[in-house]
Amino acid sequence: MNPLHLAARHGPHVLIAGLAAGLLLPSLAEPMRNLLPPLVVLLLFVTVLRMNPETILGSLSDLQKVAFTVIGFQFVMPLIVLAIGFAGGWTGTPVLLSLLIMAAAPSISGSPNMCLMMGHPPEHAMRLMVVGTALLPLTALPVFLLMPELGDIQSVLQAGLQLLLTIVLATGAAIVTRRTVLRAPSPATLLNLEGLAALTLAVFVIGLMPSVSATALNNPAIAAFWIALACLVNFGAQAVAFHLSRNRLPADKSTAISIIAGNRNIAIFFVALPTDVTAPIMAFIGAYQIPMYLTPMIMRRLYSKDDLTA
Repeated sequence: MNPLHLAARHGPHVLIAGLAAGLLLPSLAEPMRNLLPPLVVLLLFVTVLRMNPETILGSLSDLQKVAFTVIGFQFVMPLIVLAIGFAGGWTGTPVLLSLLIMAAAPSISGSPNMCLMMGHPPEHAMRLMVVGTALLPLTALPVFLLMPELGDIQSVLQAGLQLLLTIVLATGAAIVTRRTVLRAPSPATLLNLEGLAALTLAVFVIGLMPSVSATALNNPAIAAFWIALACLVNFGAQAVAFHLSRNRLPADKSTAISIIAGNRNIAIFFVALPTDVTAPIMAFIGAYQIPMYLTPMIMRRLYSKDDLTA
C-alpha cells in the first residue's frame, strides 16, 4: 500500500507516533531544529494545495465574521485572563504568563490539516489562521502595554509579520500550482497530499518536545503539572467553543473555531520574548504540544456529533 495513503487514513495515529518519538527519543530533536521553518512552509503549501482556490478566502461578509472571531480569541480572551490575574494577584506567575501567551496567540499552522483529519473542509480554519496572524500586531499590543514584564513587543510583532509573510508566500505558491499544474487533482493525489501533511506534522513535533522530556527526568511532578494544565486549557477551550457554536454555525465552521480556540501558535512568542520571561515556562510549550497532537484522536468523537446535528 502507498505509505502516503496509509498515513492519510491513519492521520491521528501518525501524529501520536511523532509525539511519542519526540518524548522518548529527545536526541532526535537537535537535528530536527533546523528543519522546523521549512517544515512549516511545506505544511502550509501542502494543505492549501488540497483546497479549491475559489473557496480559500471566502466572501467579504465571511471575512468580517472571521475578523470578529479573531478579535474575540486574541484580544478579548487575553484581557479576561489579565483581569483574573490582576484580581487574584497572580501577575508575573508562570501559570498566568503561560495562559496569557496561549490566549494572545493566533492559530497554529496545522489547524486546516486538523480539520481535514476530522472530516471537515479546511477553508474556514485557513481564513482564521491568516486573519489571526495578520491582526496579531493589533491584538497583542494591549497585552504588552498592560504587562511590560513580557518584554519588547517589537520582537513579537516582527515574528508575527515574518509568519504572515511565510503564510502569504506559501499560500500564493500553492494557489498558483493548483491553477496551473494541478487543476483537477484525482482522489489518489489528494490522499497523497493529506498523508504528506500528516507526516510533516509528526516530524515537526519531534523538535519541540525536549523541554518536556528534560523536565520529566528532573522533576516528574512538575512535568505532570504542566501537561495537565496544557490538556485542561486546550481541550477545555475546544469544548467550550464547540458548545457555544455548534447550534449557531455550520459543522465546518464550528469545528474550525473550536479547534483553533484551544490550539494556538504560542511558539511565535517564545522565539521573540526575552529569556528571563520564557525560562520559567519553557516546559509549557513542550507540554502544550501533547493536547495539540492528541486533538484529532481525543476530540474526534465530540466533533462528529456536529455532523449529526448540522
